[in-house]
Amino acid sequence: MAGRTTLHCSRAGACALLAAMLALAGCGGPEVVGKLPGAPKVKPKHREPGVPDLPPAGSGRGGYYKDDGPGDDPPPNLLQTPDAEVRNDPLLPRANRPYTVFGTTYEPIPNDKPYTARGLGTWYGKKFHGQRTSSGELYDMYKMSAAHPTLPIPSYARVTNLTNGKSVVVRINDRGPFKSSRVIDVSYTAALKLGLLLNGSSELEVTRLMPDEIDKMVAARKAGVVIAAVEGVPVSALQPGAPLLASAGPDELEDFILSRGTAPDTAAPSSNGYYLQLGAYAKEASAAMMRERVAGATRGSDFSVVQVGPLYRLYGGPFVSREEAAAAAARLPTGLRLKPLIVQREIN
Repeated sequence: MAGRTTLHCSRAGACALLAAMLALAGCGGPEVVGKLPGAPKVKPKHREPGVPDLPPAGSGRGGYYKDDGPGDDPPPNLLQTPDAEVRNDPLLPRANRPYTVFGTTYEPIPNDKPYTARGLGTWYGKKFHGQRTSSGELYDMYKMSAAHPTLPIPSYARVTNLTNGKSVVVRINDRGPFKSSRVIDVSYTAALKLGLLLNGSSELEVTRLMPDEIDKMVAARKAGVVIAAVEGVPVSALQPGAPLLASAGPDELEDFILSRGTAPDTAAPSSNGYYLQLGAYAKEASAAMMRERVAGATRGSDFSVVQVGPLYRLYGGPFVSREEAAAAAARLPTGLRLKPLIVQREIN
């Protein structure tokens, strides 16, 4: 054993006994030492609930690059990590020039060009943790970031796992992946929240958040609006900080309140089927006013206001399938600037 141990005992016999126990403990490992009176507490290594047990980095046995993998001691509560806090930073000229990798030339898209793509998404972790990204920032696998071959740097994207409906917002600050079948590489924490850590890749949808949308999200955040991240919605899910009504004024924004962690209530509508949740309001009058506005703009479509706890939710539907609900969402007038959630209620 390295170091020295000084024993203060009232009797020689007790000292000898304790010395013998310490000697045995040195052979028995930290679990034994931790049980001795006055011994330092040894925190047992355990997996955080909800975080899958992955093969170690560099083992070549995980669903990730052979020389990559998870960190040795990840921070706690990663599942509660909020989405990337969006803002309209100026683009970095050096990171937005055309470049060539493995014989393929990539040309970053202009700042005013929308982008949506579907394909395999992967994640990257320990191998690149702490290294410099294309933006000049250090890569932190425990933050909500991602690498993309052509999205502007820096920019933000909404990434949705089409298998389970989980959705996150990430900051694009790096380049890659450089395989035509893969659309994005997300950080370890983003992969954890998307539910793609175990298999290493999943079918994802990547949608860029445009600068005007980010401006509205920033305005909503400054107004104190907090909107929950919602699981179980395959596409077009509202993200934290995004106002339902982009044209809403300060009074409307203050009235539109969703507590963090609030999910769409699938039991609220009275009939079986799929619904579009169009909003949740603190005041019934505000929900009713929005219902009239939407009904007028859609020429009398079926909308209803349902109280769920302290909130008044505005629903459209029902629809017989998720596809029909998605089609109805696509037909909503763009002037309303709605971002509907698809929810389902099934009656057994």
